[in-house]
Amino acid sequence: MKQITVVARNRPGLLADVTGTLAAAGIDIENADAQAFADSAVILLTVDRYDDALRALRSVPEINAVSEDAILVRLQNEPGALARLSRRFKDAGIDLRSIRFLQRDDDFALVAISTGRNAEALDLVKDLLVG
Repeated sequence: MKQITVVARNRPGLLADVTGTLAAAGIDIENADAQAFADSAVILLTVDRYDDALRALRSVPEINAVSEDAILVRLQNEPGALARLSRRFKDAGIDLRSIRFLQRDDDFALVAISTGRNAEALDLVKDLLVG
């Protein structure tokens, strides 16, 4: 799964500019997560037309949009499932860039994971992979 990470100066209207740019390009946002850290903002996106979205966002001044591969896993929706997953990465010495819950029901959760070492990470979670 591909995701887009937008990094920009935190300011009023940033999310409106990002979502407006995607809407103008006819791109559907499937999932979004926005965080502000002092003067910086980070927005993680999954969209229906990845390449078009990346091109559109890169045309906006003061926005840095980068590509990132994410690993999709399916976890039991129960206390401790995320702790067990993150422990695998800790024990393997693999840093987690992001973890996002994409979908949840009573039994399972679909989770997107981003690391700096995806080849090793894929092997680490091969029993949990989606697709």
